[in-house]
Amino acid sequence: MFVDRAKIHIKSGKGGDGAVTFRRDPYVPEGGPDGGDGGKGGNIVFQADEDLRTLMDFRYKRKYEAENGQDGMKRNRFGKYGEDLVIKVPVGTMVIDEATGMLMCDLVENGQTFIAAKGGKGGKGNVHYKTSTRQAPNFAEAGGFAVERDVILEMKLIADVGLVGFPNVGKSTILSVSTSAKPKIANYHFTTIEPNLGIVSIGDTSFCMADIAGIIEGASRGLGLGFKFLKHIERTKVLIHVVDVSGSEGRDPKDDFDKIMDELRSYDERLLRKPMVVAANKIDIIDEDDPGYLEFKEYVEEKGYKVFPVSAPINMGVKELLWEALHLLEEAEANPVEPDDTYEMFDVDSDAKDPDYRKVTGFYNEEDDVYVLEGKQLMKIFNSTNFEDYGSLRYLDRYIEKSGGMQILLDLGMEEGDTVRIRDFEFEYWDD
Repeated sequence: MFVDRAKIHIKSGKGGDGAVTFRRDPYVPEGGPDGGDGGKGGNIVFQADEDLRTLMDFRYKRKYEAENGQDGMKRNRFGKYGEDLVIKVPVGTMVIDEATGMLMCDLVENGQTFIAAKGGKGGKGNVHYKTSTRQAPNFAEAGGFAVERDVILEMKLIADVGLVGFPNVGKSTILSVSTSAKPKIANYHFTTIEPNLGIVSIGDTSFCMADIAGIIEGASRGLGLGFKFLKHIERTKVLIHVVDVSGSEGRDPKDDFDKIMDELRSYDERLLRKPMVVAANKIDIIDEDDPGYLEFKEYVEEKGYKVFPVSAPINMGVKELLWEALHLLEEAEANPVEPDDTYEMFDVDSDAKDPDYRKVTGFYNEEDDVYVLEGKQLMKIFNSTNFEDYGSLRYLDRYIEKSGGMQILLDLGMEEGDTVRIRDFEFEYWDD
């Protein structure tokens, strides 16, 4: 089964907490702080792997979590870093953030990697908070938050040459006689329900060719197999447009040609800028002198495309068609076209670069009759607070005041004696 789209949930590792410890060595009176730093949490890393062909594995496993960093330890010992989680995907996979729809990365080369969720930073141990006036800090920094998000993995085949055309015009047969690929071939529509790939060896070189399935009139609007497979044409450098010139399906070849071109144009006009050659297939059923074929050939050539008479089952004209495709491919590679798309890559840096990281918000919880404060940095400082240490509590209080948290609640109508909640901690507000 060919799977080219999947949604998964990823979560990086949380940073380890800094340690609150003190020296207890004999003969060392009044030993100072010696709490070590926490270890960094593991990253979620995507890696392109040419040995993978589909996103099938992600249909069965949808949650991926990296290892948390280890907490700091006494004697200034750092916590162990969390292991990165490397998720292997096929070459040609795009990683998209579901919440924003932004492209995070396009993995088009074997071995290419991308960090989609960075692990939280390790918290500092209490040794970092010793000052001349605070000789025994009884608090440390909490580890940085894990980053979690839903991502969409979308794969687009990377092929040099793509075969396009209506169902049952012979695309799979051309692929089978040109390569070692063994696509399913039968005399009914939608025999091919997934793209097939094969390697064409010609002369002293080779190229990758794909049979793009499912294109009918209305495909760009989702009919048939729709744009599910139209997208796989986007990465091809050259197109071979296969047309049944015998009219065996009771259709007009010129009309078939125009309808497929219209579908390509409707999906993405840039597809028509790709070099294209036309394979006039099933020529053995009629004749190269047939008036209908000559009319079709003249019609297509007037539009600037070369036409090659082909009979795929008996391998007639296929070699000439492939040489032309190779010629167009070499020209396309020698003169690459700059893509129109300029993707804004997703920023996956640490929470500290989040514009809302330092923002404090508040609201009134009518059900519990409490005023609630929230915020990423607030939560980190809250997690670092030692509620049995006055200095640590004072630091939290100053941050709430400085960040405007109390003013937010006062604007909501908070009065003296009302209850304020931060996470699971509650206290009464009094104006000092």
